[in-house]
Amino acid sequence: MKAIILVAGYATRLYPLTKTTPKPLLEVGGKPIINYILDEINTLDDVDEVFVTSNHKFAEHFKKWAETVESKKPVKVIDDGTTNEDNRRGAIGDIQYTIEQGNIDDDVVIIAGDNLFTYKLKENEEYFKEKQADCVCVKTIEDREELKQLGVVSLDENGKVISLEEKPQEPKSDKAAFATYMYTKETVKLFKKYLDEGNKPDAPGYFLQWLHTRKPVYGWTMTGECYDVGTLKALEEVREIFG
Repeated sequence: MKAIILVAGYATRLYPLTKTTPKPLLEVGGKPIINYILDEINTLDDVDEVFVTSNHKFAEHFKKWAETVESKKPVKVIDDGTTNEDNRRGAIGDIQYTIEQGNIDDDVVIIAGDNLFTYKLKENEEYFKEKQADCVCVKTIEDREELKQLGVVSLDENGKVISLEEKPQEPKSDKAAFATYMYTKETVKLFKKYLDEGNKPDAPGYFLQWLHTRKPVYGWTMTGECYDVGTLKALEEVREIFG
C-alpha cells in the first residue's frame, strides 16, 4: 500500500499566515499538522512509501521538512509544478499526477493534508481489509446546518455507500464523508478514466461520487473527531484543543 498526503492547496483563507508557510506545516500542539497525519500512517504495516504532493510554490518547504521528520516509512515529496490557484491541478488531478510520478500500482490511502483527526487509521485499514473494497471515512453529525456544508453519504445496512451529495440543502442522512480514503489497486487505475471523461478535478469527493455508482464503496464510521483547518478561527480552535 502507498500513502498520498495532499498538500497542494494555497490556503488563501488563512492569509497572511499561509503566504509564506503552507497550511500543513503550521504548528498545532507543538508540531506541524502534517506530522499528526504521518504519525497515523506510520501505524499501517502495509504502507511502504509515503508521497506528499505539493504545489511548486511550497515544494521546497516540504522537502526540507521531509529531510528531518521522523518516519518509519520513506517520505517522497512530489512537486506538481503549479504556482497559483489559477493553474492548480485540483485534488483529483494531483492524485493522478502522483500515481503517474510514483508509478503506483498498489492499494492506496489518500488523506487531505489539512485535516487533523483523532480516529485511528489502523482501524480504518482493518475495515478496508475486511470489506476488500474501497472505503471512505464517515462520521455521524447531529447538526443539520453543519451537514449542509459537507459531503453527505447514505449507507445501506452493510455500510455500502448508496448516495453522496456535496453540500446538500436537504441532507438525506446524518453521515458526512471526510477526506480519508482507502482504494484498491484496481480503483487506482480509474482516476485517469475519471479525468479523461472530463469530470471535475477538484475536491476528492467528486471522484467518490462518480465511483460509488460503478463499484461498491463502503463507509467506515470513525470513532473520533476530524477537524478541517480551513480558517483562522478553525486554527485557533484546534490549537486550543491540542494544546
